[in-house]
Amino acid sequence: MLETRDLTIRFGGHVAVDRVSCRFEAGTLTAIVGPNGAGKTTYFNLISGQLPASAGTVLLDGEEITALPAPLRARKGLGRAFQLTQLFPHLSVQENVRLAVQARCHGGLELLRVWLDRKQWIAEAVAILEQVQLGDKLDSTAAALPHGDQRKLEVAMLMALDPKVYMFDEPTAGMSGDDVPVVLNLIRALKARADRTILLVEHKMDVVRELSDRIVVLNNGKLVADGEPAAVIASPVVQQAYLGIVPEEGDER
Repeated sequence: MLETRDLTIRFGGHVAVDRVSCRFEAGTLTAIVGPNGAGKTTYFNLISGQLPASAGTVLLDGEEITALPAPLRARKGLGRAFQLTQLFPHLSVQENVRLAVQARCHGGLELLRVWLDRKQWIAEAVAILEQVQLGDKLDSTAAALPHGDQRKLEVAMLMALDPKVYMFDEPTAGMSGDDVPVVLNLIRALKARADRTILLVEHKMDVVRELSDRIVVLNNGKLVADGEPAAVIASPVVQQAYLGIVPEEGDER
């Protein structure tokens, strides 16, 4: 579904992502982990088009999209949720999601079509907001929501776009203990569909262990481990680079 080949970006003399090659198949959830500054979010930005690659390629369904800007990548099926929420702050909760539904349905400025389809778009938006437990806040402005609800609203907008590839960057960051299960259950439901590819940047290792089919580890911009979760977490390179554990001499894991 999604592939990067030797994907690289340089900022002056610093190589933030260094020739990372990965394939991500439909029906799988891949966790991308690593210490702070490892290049995880930068890798996401290269895939989704927020940053231009210095070298390498990005392919979606076999089509090279490396030169496409972020909006066109979204049109082709790359959906991205950010560490910092990206909302329309002065619009209502329902309007934020309704606009995402409208964008997916290619509802532009044709006034007659907008008028005829608006009721359907609103109904779909409300149904999605019920799933993320924001059904009682339809008329609240996005800016007035607490942080946890803003994160849920961004996930709702991503669901409304219904992309081929879901990219979640720290989806539970800053959320209360009550809000975290809502988002994780939504990700589980998306994974259960088995026709979507999910990429997840996450620091909480209990979440990574539970949700991921595969773990990719970045360190200093390089791919240092890739495989089944238990094996990757137990590997010496991950113990040292990600968890800060230096293997004892003679440790053969």
